[in-house]
Amino acid sequence: MSKDEYGVLLYYKYAAIPDLSSLFSFYQSNCNSLRLLGRVRLSPNGVNVTVGGLLSALEKHIEAVKSISLFQGTDFKLASCHHPFNDKVALECGFTSLSIRVVKELVTFSSHPLLKAPEVSNAGRHLSASEFHSVLQSAGQLMKNGRPADDKQLVLLDARNLYETRIGKFHAPSVETLDPGIRQYSDLPSWIDSNSEQLRGNRVLMYCTGGIRCEMASAYIRSKGAGFENVFQLFGGIQRYLEQFPDGGFFRGKNFVFDHRISVGSSDTTIMGACLICGSCYDDYSSRCRCIHCRMLVLICDSCQIKCDAYVCELCQKHRMDIRSIPSVENSETEAVLDQHDLKTVCSDSMLSSQLPSRYGNVLQRKLRILCLHGFRQNASSFKGRSASLAKKLKSIAELVFVDAPHELPFVYQSCMEPQISRASSSGQHAPPPENCRRKYAWLVAPDFGGKSEADWKIADQPFDPLQYQGQTDGFDVSLAYLKKVFSEQGPFDGILGFSQGAAMAALLCAQGDRLKDGTDFRFVILCSGFALPFADFEGRSINLPSLHIFGSDPGKDRQITSHTSRDLASRFEGGCSVIIEHEFGHIIPTRSPYIDNLKDFLRRFL
Repeated sequence: MSKDEYGVLLYYKYAAIPDLSSLFSFYQSNCNSLRLLGRVRLSPNGVNVTVGGLLSALEKHIEAVKSISLFQGTDFKLASCHHPFNDKVALECGFTSLSIRVVKELVTFSSHPLLKAPEVSNAGRHLSASEFHSVLQSAGQLMKNGRPADDKQLVLLDARNLYETRIGKFHAPSVETLDPGIRQYSDLPSWIDSNSEQLRGNRVLMYCTGGIRCEMASAYIRSKGAGFENVFQLFGGIQRYLEQFPDGGFFRGKNFVFDHRISVGSSDTTIMGACLICGSCYDDYSSRCRCIHCRMLVLICDSCQIKCDAYVCELCQKHRMDIRSIPSVENSETEAVLDQHDLKTVCSDSMLSSQLPSRYGNVLQRKLRILCLHGFRQNASSFKGRSASLAKKLKSIAELVFVDAPHELPFVYQSCMEPQISRASSSGQHAPPPENCRRKYAWLVAPDFGGKSEADWKIADQPFDPLQYQGQTDGFDVSLAYLKKVFSEQGPFDGILGFSQGAAMAALLCAQGDRLKDGTDFRFVILCSGFALPFADFEGRSINLPSLHIFGSDPGKDRQITSHTSRDLASRFEGGCSVIIEHEFGHIIPTRSPYIDNLKDFLRRFL
């Protein structure tokens, strides 16, 4: 390999990190000086790194990391490859910038809020590529020195997602292969729970791309106790196996990778994948076609891409979701005047109706209580009116509580004719008349915001700017204190739903993490048409809280908040515990199927 070639480096290490701050500084300094791009994830329990750059720079990075005693025994997987030439793929894979974040878990094993992550120290025994190959080759024979015994059936378990296994997987004669067919890694524990009898008492051989997902998954299987002790995993994953067996060995097809290479194959050119629509042999994900419902990658051949631009993956088809035109949501509005000095609250349902039958028997279970934060220059009453359809469709599982933000805004209008502005100003008249107007509020305001003026109406200083939200960065402390009061007097709340600026405020609350005192706890957040502001709370740290992100698809029709902006906010949350719903509408919360079904599925996790 020439040192001027481009390459990709992958490695992970599970170990107690005594000083996260120092390690963060090391990666920031070292990777920037070597011009490396990609992802670095740090947690109290270890690191997970995927970076790209010149091979010479990557080798220098490896030497620097090896000098830290913490990384003794780390398996550094270095491969030469082409320089990223597809900007779309490179952007999706995070190879257009360097992202270093502190996370709670290196891989989020489950999005279930109550499931404790298994102890990695209890992970399955590592098998080298040659050992793994030998086990498959001599399936049913004795393995000595702690290897599986011959009185147990050998089971091969793929710990990857469906879109990965579509294009390549292990196949060995006389060995049962289990493909969970999951959408995301956080779905694996549920699959293991539902299929534990296929694993009990057997010798389980696990594999994934590079090994890190097997660490947590094998530990979870072994934590089930008697009958689940014999779990083994491929050390270094498929990548190390293909290096050892360049002809593919028992692996058929291509190995899906999470960088700009997309996939890596062997000398065996057999195509395992098939076009979702016509069924022809196809395994190229470079077009990044996705399911319109769950956004999972799908395989669509070049011919079918020309004929159709909307696709439904196998899993969504299984749940009878299809491609349909969805009319726009009704935008009715009901408003009421509220006292600005009171804690302004409007509830969608009575507290007396907060019980519903449990789907697990006759035990009554209370509804989820969700605090709803409106957008800029709105109020609780108008947001309630616009969310009436949403509240109705969620009434069996959730109670929505609407509150006004604490910053009252002046009434602003924009005159179309200059002479009218002059006459209004000279005569002291207010136009338009204020009789039928309701107070408007905000969670965040511009730095030069002086509060509500004495006059009922204020003429806009300049045309309304659709990007004004980017400059509304003041007032957070006031809003935070106000919401603490809301939680104290109106709580508890299971989750928060924020719309537009309300979503930005909710995200800032999530970023507070442990800094929020008792009484302001919530278990999930729903962010609709959200955006992230340049606050220090977001720097260098991923938010580990179950989150649902709802926004218009690209190109979309949301003229206020672009899909790219909302997608950036979603990236601030840990991928394993976040769900994204993209729709084809504008600055709204869609309440038609399948979007409302996906929203309900998310909420049912917390019942």
